[in-house]
Amino acid sequence: MKKLSSVLVLVVLLIQSIAFVGCGKKEAAAGFPERNIDMIVPFGAGGGTDTVGRTLANSMEKYIGKPVVVTNRTGGSGAVGMTTGAKAEADGYTLTVVTREIVSLPLMGLAQIKSDDFDLLALINLEPAIILVKEDSKYKTAKDLFEDARNNPGKVKMASTAKPNFYVLGIEIDQDIKFNHVPFNGAAEAIPAVLGGHTDFTIVTPGEAISQIQSGQLRPIGLMDSERHPELKDVPTLKEQGFDITSGTWRGIGVPKGTPEEVKAKLSEAIDQAVNDPQFKSIMAKSNTSIRYMNAEEFTNFVQNDEKTIKKIVDALN
Repeated sequence: MKKLSSVLVLVVLLIQSIAFVGCGKKEAAAGFPERNIDMIVPFGAGGGTDTVGRTLANSMEKYIGKPVVVTNRTGGSGAVGMTTGAKAEADGYTLTVVTREIVSLPLMGLAQIKSDDFDLLALINLEPAIILVKEDSKYKTAKDLFEDARNNPGKVKMASTAKPNFYVLGIEIDQDIKFNHVPFNGAAEAIPAVLGGHTDFTIVTPGEAISQIQSGQLRPIGLMDSERHPELKDVPTLKEQGFDITSGTWRGIGVPKGTPEEVKAKLSEAIDQAVNDPQFKSIMAKSNTSIRYMNAEEFTNFVQNDEKTIKKIVDALN
């Protein structure tokens, strides 16, 4: 009898403990946020990802009611910062700017985390890739470029901004062609190589070459997006030219897996308000950084589809 009574007491205490913990979580969510929120940017200050993160953080503050403090955690092509963010406590006080590297790095075996380690809240920015040639280039369309590469395998020189370059690899796999990849350290080196006639073309994002495009030094022959760019409305997409190829880089916000639903709802609402804030839009426009917003469900589906795209490229490399 005593044993039975002891067991009953333990069961009651366990139920009370679970109820207390659950109540505590609800109270914490109801009062969220009670302190500053951290935002991890996995790349260095001054870059495109940093611009997106800091602009969003500044705009979010008046809607979330607490300061959003940006910290740059660099290393491993974004792996260090995103790993730190994924392993943070799942209480909503750590946001991470997640980028396309959360898909590509794990697929290449270069990161121990993956997109599933986050609850994705929103896509903020998507920069489509754009194919650029020198203003006096013989290539007038994407078809001209692709046909020349098909007829002269490995001869057409592409100023590559990264290795591997997922922009051009997507084209090569889809069209079964091969370019001569000439490696450079980012767009800042690749663009002068095209302007100097050392390479035939490059693929960057519009913001990275907007001044050379607007001055007429570089001529866009194809946007790798599903729709035209608002600042480059005369530039046709590859889809419009008959090539179902899209690519680019993107940046969104994630929190550690398991963050309470009530907390995620508050953060998502603040992000939505921040993205629609006139000041946010103005700063993003001045930095030639596009806004492409998706909610949590849309963003999660988008990342899953992008993973399939990149996996095809990675598998083709192996």
